[in-house]
Amino acid sequence: MKKEIAFIFDLDGVIVDTAKYHFLAWRNLANSLGFEFTEAHNELLKGVSRVRSLEILLEIGKVALTEDQKQSLLIKKNEEYLSYVNKMTADEILPGISNLLDYLDVNNIKYALGSASKNAPLILEKVGLLNRFSAIVDGNDVSKAKPDPEVFLIGAQKLQMKPENCIVVEDAIAGIEAANAANMVSIGIGDAELLKKATYILKDTTGFTNDFLKNLIN
Repeated sequence: MKKEIAFIFDLDGVIVDTAKYHFLAWRNLANSLGFEFTEAHNELLKGVSRVRSLEILLEIGKVALTEDQKQSLLIKKNEEYLSYVNKMTADEILPGISNLLDYLDVNNIKYALGSASKNAPLILEKVGLLNRFSAIVDGNDVSKAKPDPEVFLIGAQKLQMKPENCIVVEDAIAGIEAANAANMVSIGIGDAELLKKATYILKDTTGFTNDFLKNLIN
């Protein structure tokens, strides 16, 4: 009998690319404070909380603010980010992902979302994928950030699956480490050198061919 498996997906860089919208919102915030925020600076914010991201940004600009001022900037940044998210459409689903989800549906394989973003349900709704996931774990469900495996363990629980029967799709080192810590199979999307701890590595989401999936599942 074939072993029952399930997939758990990260959101940003796997299903859609919302990192560009975070960058635009942070850059505009820096400009309003009178300094430049570059794509190289933006690399420092990857996988970092919103509060810490603002602290890094203020360190770059050598700007000192009160706690109240910081809070109002965090609200301003999030409102701008959401204004971009609200304009998202199905065109922003990354190549190969729709084909992958179709394949999983046809083969009766359940899948969940495991993302630190509190905006995850909204983003999925905007791109028309919200109702396709059997379970969603977002920033409201977790207290520990990746590389802690909490987000994926909750996902397995919601899918009623054993962790070792779950396959995680991730594009970040911390996500791969979290999947491995949860005793799950990990598929890394992106740079092979960075994601070398993943069980499998694909250059991008177009790597989810039917042949790859057939071999993976069997």
